Amino acid sequence: MSELGARASGQGRIFQTTGDQYVQEHHHHYSVGAGPLFGDGAGPSTDGSRPAAPDSVRIPLVGRPPRPLRDRAELCQVLSTAVVGHGGEIHVVHGMGGCGKTALAYWLFTEAVREHSRVGFWVNASERMSLRAGMLAVAGDRGASSGELAAAAAGQRAPADLTWYYLGHSAEPWLLVLDNADDPTILEDGAWLRASGQGTVLVTTRHATSPLWHAPGTHRHSLSVLPLDDAAQVLCDLAPEAGDLRSARKVAARLDGLPLALTLAGSHLSRQLLESWSMDEYARKLDEESTAIVDRGASGYGGIQSRHLVGRTWQLSLDALARQGLPEATTVLRLLSFLAADPVPLSLLTPLARAEIAVAGLEPELAPERLEAALRGLLDHSLVELVETDGVRCVKAHGVLLDSVASGVSHGQRRVLGEVAVQLLEEALPERGTQTPLARRSLALLAPHGSRLLETAPEERSAALGVRLVRQVYETADYGVAMVLSRAVADRAGALLGEDHPVALDARDVVGRALFRMGHYEESEAVHRQVLARREALLGPDHPDTLRSCAGLHRPLDLLDRDEEAEHWLRRAIEGMRRVLGEDSSETLYTWTSLPEVLSQLGKERECDAELALLIPACERALPADHPTLVMARQMQAYALWQFGRFTEAEPVARRVLEDRMRILGPDNRFTFAARGLLAEIVYALGHRGEAMDLMSRVVEDHERVLGPEHPFVSYYSAALDRYRTGPAAS
Repeated sequence: MSELGARASGQGRIFQTTGDQYVQEHHHHYSVGAGPLFGDGAGPSTDGSRPAAPDSVRIPLVGRPPRPLRDRAELCQVLSTAVVGHGGEIHVVHGMGGCGKTALAYWLFTEAVREHSRVGFWVNASERMSLRAGMLAVAGDRGASSGELAAAAAGQRAPADLTWYYLGHSAEPWLLVLDNADDPTILEDGAWLRASGQGTVLVTTRHATSPLWHAPGTHRHSLSVLPLDDAAQVLCDLAPEAGDLRSARKVAARLDGLPLALTLAGSHLSRQLLESWSMDEYARKLDEESTAIVDRGASGYGGIQSRHLVGRTWQLSLDALARQGLPEATTVLRLLSFLAADPVPLSLLTPLARAEIAVAGLEPELAPERLEAALRGLLDHSLVELVETDGVRCVKAHGVLLDSVASGVSHGQRRVLGEVAVQLLEEALPERGTQTPLARRSLALLAPHGSRLLETAPEERSAALGVRLVRQVYETADYGVAMVLSRAVADRAGALLGEDHPVALDARDVVGRALFRMGHYEESEAVHRQVLARREALLGPDHPDTLRSCAGLHRPLDLLDRDEEAEHWLRRAIEGMRRVLGEDSSETLYTWTSLPEVLSQLGKERECDAELALLIPACERALPADHPTLVMARQMQAYALWQFGRFTEAEPVARRVLEDRMRILGPDNRFTFAARGLLAEIVYALGHRGEAMDLMSRVVEDHERVLGPEHPFVSYYSAALDRYRTGPAAS
């Protein structure tokens, strides 16, 4: 009895409220005398021996209905066509947790029921009990009697056969959604997954590689994250008052287009009461507090179920792997969380499989022979994906996943995992000075991970590793990447160790050099002077690092047309290195190669000839024939001869240098570009306008492609090309 004295009997209901409420009921009417779905009239068992029937199989029980889909038009068309077709097809949509599989299934279900007059069935396939109960409820909906259902529930009749018999004899076409089928063995063990000409089956799963998905009539569809613009639009759909599309792009980029994270972020931004963050403020909070703040939007989306939380949805897959005998998958994923959300070369992990580095203390324990199976498990459950980058096989995990996994690592495990990650990266780095294309590809892949380790394992060793890595990237002439990474590493190393720590100063030195190569000469000079002053005060005037700063400072001064200053600092570096490192040191010789360039710009022909007469034999005597320093010495010889107008002498030297650069460094290296540009100037001066134009056109295209159209070198070489086209032929 209610407070108002109202009474209900039989199947009657009383609803009482003190405010506005919306009540929605769904009734299923059975024939007179039909018993309950699962047997004896006592309702679902309390001991778990029989599953409770789901509240509904005619409505998707997914919490808050998903918002309009973005960037799924092609797949929606394929699935919609299947629904209105002749039936008999199974479609499997697989992808990582949170990528929007259920939202896509919800859209298709609604489309099938409302637009195509299909009967829709929605079954939770995440567990055996829920699958069995849901499928028997489907059988009851399609006409199975209470006796048949009771026999199936009691094990006296095959429940899958019963369900598919009635689905196959349905008078109406249908769509059956088996949602969250992340353990395919649940479907396989009872032969629950079948095709029928009366309808279409859609399966959503995190498991990408099950043999079950390869059965005849089964179509697989991989679902990934959203492109940036579509991801930003999702945020604007959910929280239109929080910011414009430009601001939404920043949040979407930080969340890497993951639909679940976008939905939670949008829900949070749209339901704020005490705080009113804009999207710009939300983006800043993500940088400050990581993606842990995303789950604050769960209360406005779908409650606190693990599948609805970015920080916990992955744990469902890891728990499943542990039940399958792969607890090591958790350890591998934690290890990957200490690296960047960029492709990780499989070769980086090889020392673990070969037991070449110590991994004591990891929990769960990771035996070398278990690494392959653990990685395969992560791939199967879409926690990582296998990608190929520049011909290198890699694994890649989503950034939000890595953030949430890393945030859950205990303090003790954080130290152990950090040490292992640093060891792996140290082992993977090519030997310094290696200039092969393979070494450059390897460095490009490893660079983001070195930077990330300074965040996840902030120690002096990881800082030194980060500096070593960005310096090697710089030495491969990938200056744009080196400039960005060196600044990040320098800032983190300075904050961690102090700006006067040798590692932090070494990082700033790389920043100054990269700035110079990218055409920021004034800024480069300022950084070099700052580092030089600190090194001289802390280390002394003849310390090798101080002398390196002298050599680094001369470069921006040279291109700022302050050649006398450049010569002063360069000579100080060369003389100091000869005393400290030795006259035949490769570093001393490399620094010496810059002197002919400066002297030729100052018009000091006699001094320049004298230096070259000593420099090239010294390099030939001390270095291998293909050593980059020897090639650079010859390039500076050709440059000086060109500057002094001795074009006939310069041409054969320049041609040899270009051949050496192409052979040793390849066609896409900046030193190769410079060698080609120098040869173009020389052959133009010799009157070969056609060849000069061909050479310089390629130089302009290469520099614009690699350095960008605003780089000073692009302007310089473009002006030279215009001169070739419009000016008189040189004689």
